[in-house]
Amino acid sequence: MGNPLSDIYHKTLAAIPDTVGGLLSGRSLTEASVEKLAVFNPDNGDQVTMIAQSSAADVDEMVHAAKASFDSGIWSGAAMSERQAVLTQAAKLIRENAEELAALDSVTTGLLYHRALKPHVQAAAGWFDYFADALDGIESERLSTLPDTDTVISREPAGVAALFTPWNIPLMGASLKLSAALAMGNSCVIKPSEQSPLGTIKLVQLLYKAGLPEGVLHLANGSGAITGDALASHADVDRVSFTGGENAGRIIAEKAASRFAKATMELGGKSANIIFADADYDRALDGAVIGAFANSGQACLAGSRILIERKIADRFIADFVGRTQSIRIGRPFDAQAEMGPQSSKAQMERVLSFAQLARRDGAEILTGGERHDGFPGGCYVKPTAVLAPSNDISICQEEIFGPFAAILVFDDEEQAISIANDTRFGLAGYVWTGDDQKAQRVAARMRTGYALINTPMLRDRNAPFGGFGHSGIDREGGRWSLDFYSEPKTIMTHHGHAPITSLGKSD
Repeated sequence: MGNPLSDIYHKTLAAIPDTVGGLLSGRSLTEASVEKLAVFNPDNGDQVTMIAQSSAADVDEMVHAAKASFDSGIWSGAAMSERQAVLTQAAKLIRENAEELAALDSVTTGLLYHRALKPHVQAAAGWFDYFADALDGIESERLSTLPDTDTVISREPAGVAALFTPWNIPLMGASLKLSAALAMGNSCVIKPSEQSPLGTIKLVQLLYKAGLPEGVLHLANGSGAITGDALASHADVDRVSFTGGENAGRIIAEKAASRFAKATMELGGKSANIIFADADYDRALDGAVIGAFANSGQACLAGSRILIERKIADRFIADFVGRTQSIRIGRPFDAQAEMGPQSSKAQMERVLSFAQLARRDGAEILTGGERHDGFPGGCYVKPTAVLAPSNDISICQEEIFGPFAAILVFDDEEQAISIANDTRFGLAGYVWTGDDQKAQRVAARMRTGYALINTPMLRDRNAPFGGFGHSGIDREGGRWSLDFYSEPKTIMTHHGHAPITSLGKSD
């Protein structure tokens, strides 16, 4: 009897074309003359496929097609019930194609298949259901605050939305942005990471299968320097939504700002995970381990700085190191694996470089800091825990985006807050304590857009998600997404006969 996960893996690889391109509506652009980029499997270093990079001319054609569809009203002017039906059908198709979608992400990112299949795919489908339902709550607001005047405030679609999604959670990232932008009637051009475009390509195809009108959605495939630059710079793009690194985000935000296009940026973080001595010890330990190493540490919400109160520091550190060393490292289609590879060779080398910097800065590597030699050709790193002498060193200030926990010890609440806020980032923060008042007090003082108490990573679809400082601009999720992908319009109608001042009228 065969291994079902192995069968899914081989079936997925066999079905991937030798070359994939961008999508103009549903039509693939794979002309032989364009530049090609290789997509690799981080599990073994094998080439999965080639990308036919979308050129500036390709992007221009996509944006113009999106704008034409928007101006035609085929989607922007569609009845709310029609949009809801397409979004709901898309959610259904995502669930029906869950195995393929999860596998496509796994072979290009190293995501553990059994974890991508359930939380990632189900979360993706959930976003389409959520925003389909959210449309029921959008109503025009009528005011009667001025004499003889009706004021109606409504929201209308913004136009063409450029959506940039990250390599670490391709399907979830694409689904959040597409579901909200399409719900509000926009036309879209989405650019997935060139490392992991396959799941997003399938998602776009499913959206057309769900009934999305031709011309509303396009996919630009390629590097940030070529394809991303052309999309971010295009004069007919009205909204830019970017999730990724702060350096790329800065460039894209500047391009959007130069033509006054609204942008939202989710750029990552260096989140503090504060563990007080009065916390539920076992839950806090579980939370610290999964907060640092979930998704192989490649998560913007990762609690990568672990702050431990001195009273329990020796015990907690010893237990944390023991748990770290016991994490089951495995291949993406190994159902027993708890952590897989880094997403690319470049990312693996980046993580390993911080182990060298830690040693240089006087930090103590408690475990890890090395390449895992059990997977020839793969991008595997041993989960790493480092005791930092202070919060000033690079491993505590830079987003490593890998299985790399920097541990710091604090003496009291004030010091914990001071260390937590000593960063240019401000995405998330975690607090573990049995004292409810202290938990609320510390969470309120953390300079983060997201604070979680006595729990690891959670996401509420109704809540805004984003960060302070270098973690980004604006928010996504809930009504914040609906507001971002639309424009408020005020229409005032006067019914009275009050005199109007006459200029240039002779007596």
